Amino acid sequence: MIFDVRLPIGLLFLCIGVLVAGAGFLGDPAVFAAHSAGLNIDVVWGLVMAGFGSLMLLLAALARRKTPPPTR
Repeated sequence: MIFDVRLPIGLLFLCIGVLVAGAGFLGDPAVFAAHSAGLNIDVVWGLVMAGFGSLMLLLAALARRKTPPPTR
């Protein structure tokens, strides 16, 4: 069986993305207004990272489904 790197990469990005987005949602809005032109960068990049992680997990699941089991 070949090790598929998409699974751990997907889990890593999904977990870190959820943590970063959560920190952005819980952060003080006044800080974002003063430092990043009113854009909550933590939420944006957290969602981007979670989306990438979800895409990697989807691709890993599709590859696992497509690959036939080895015959002996």
